Amino acid sequence: MGILGKIFTWWDGATIGTSMFSSMNGEHVGTDAQGNRYFRSTKKKTVEGRERRWVIYNGANDASRVPAEWHGWLHGAFDSVPESNLPPPRIWEADYTPNATGTSSAYRPAGALERGGVRAPATGDYEAWSPDGGNL
Repeated sequence: MGILGKIFTWWDGATIGTSMFSSMNGEHVGTDAQGNRYFRSTKKKTVEGRERRWVIYNGANDASRVPAEWHGWLHGAFDSVPESNLPPPRIWEADYTPNATGTSSAYRPAGALERGGVRAPATGDYEAWSPDGGNL
């Protein structure tokens, strides 16, 4: 991305202003497996008495890219950095997959226009309800 992109396009990664703010007003506390960097404020506390915490994404800004353990840290569920108290991964845990909404990889059920728009015919197993006890 060129210098103009870094100045104006906030939706496609951190802008120059965000990067400068993070380096001047924040302390880098960790990086997750996807390369997202996490910061905490070195300045004053917020009104509620909690420190300000934020993430600089490695690539496009997509909140679904924040792992659960870092999400808890960002929202103040615990104070210590997640890397210091992570349990070992479970055998059933799946690796991260990006949100596919709006892409060609998105789920499209049978009958969706993108899959031809043809639904399976009705089977006749539906009976409409009527308040007087009879069917319509």
